[in-house]
This record gives sequence, structure tokens and C-alpha cells, in this order.
Amino acid sequence: MHQIELEKVLPAEIEARSFEIITEELGDRLLVPGTEPIVKRCIHTSADFDYAQNLVFTEGVVEHAIDALRNGACIVTDTQMGKAGINKKKLAKYGGEVFCFMSDEDVAKIAKEQGTTRATASMDKAAGLNKKLIFAIGNAPTALVRLYELIQEGRLKPELIIAVPVGFVNVVQSKELIMALKDIPSITARGRKGGSNIAACICNALLYMMD
Repeated sequence: MHQIELEKVLPAEIEARSFEIITEELGDRLLVPGTEPIVKRCIHTSADFDYAQNLVFTEGVVEHAIDALRNGACIVTDTQMGKAGINKKKLAKYGGEVFCFMSDEDVAKIAKEQGTTRATASMDKAAGLNKKLIFAIGNAPTALVRLYELIQEGRLKPELIIAVPVGFVNVVQSKELIMALKDIPSITARGRKGGSNIAACICNALLYMMD
């Protein structure tokens, strides 16, 4: 039988041990002070240390986001998978909830009529909510482009944009648009990497930092 040494870790200690390994492997890489739990959780979710370099934080974004969550901000995602990954129980503790309009019939109808994506139409629907909003975008660059337009038109002022869609077509450009917004707090994964799991894990990192 092939000899492979397994690390002996109790089930309850697996996550803590993972974070120890991440901290060891990061070594003396400098992270933006106050963003470490977010960067480490992204690495924990993806096993990809590139997030130590490619996450871009606007100034004071972590404090601002935590303050918004504490004051009942809701989260809008661009996928059901992103919505599923967010700790809704913790969010509800502060009066917030998670919305995803991607499978709504009215969104599908508007997207078809206007020749846009459902992600675009779902951002329009979100703009109609009378709530403090955090957008966690892990899949659709068209959602980011539409958010940028809605902000420029003065129809939306999000508390935070988590701009982490993954992919190839307009992914890099849509993230650059969000980073160009002057007054909107954002956390962006520069480049092609990201995903719904990363969007959800950034939301959770912020929620866990509130305790």
C-alpha cells in the first residue's frame, strides 16, 4: 500500500488549521492593514494565493462595509450560488437579507425585450429597492457595467460593490470601471479571477469580522 502521511486534525479544527497554513505560506507578504481576514478567506475558499496581490480595496472600505451591515444593509448577488453561499443567519441578526433576481420572471421578460442580459435587468430591479445595498457580483461583468451606468445616472448609490466576476469577456474592463468610481466603496479582484464563491466569501468575511 502506498504510504501517504495524513495530517491528524480534528474536524472542528480543520478551518483553523487551514488559516494557520495560509498565514505561514503568506510569510512576510504585506497586506493592506485591516483587510487580512478578507484576503485569507478568499485564499481559503480558492486555494489561490494570487488573491494576496489582486484584491483592490478602496480606502476605509472595510469599516464602511461593516458599518453598513450593522445598520441593516441588504446584499444583492448576481447568482443563486452566490446567494446560497452567504451566511444569511448572521446577516439577519442585523436586519439584512440577500436578494438575487436572476430567476425572476419579470427580469427574464425585460432582458428579452431589451436584448440585454438578465444580470443587467436584475441590477435595474435592485435599483428600485428602497434599502441600503451591497452588491456582490461574482459572475456577470454586465451587472458591473450596469451598476456603473446607474451610479453615473444618479439612480443608485451602493454602500459597497464587491466586483469579482470570473471569466474572459469584458471581465477585466468591467472591474476597471468600478475601480474608476470615486465615491463608491469597493473590493475588486483585479484581472480575470473571481467567482460566486469569492463574492460570497468576501460577504462572509465582513460578517465574521463584526463579532
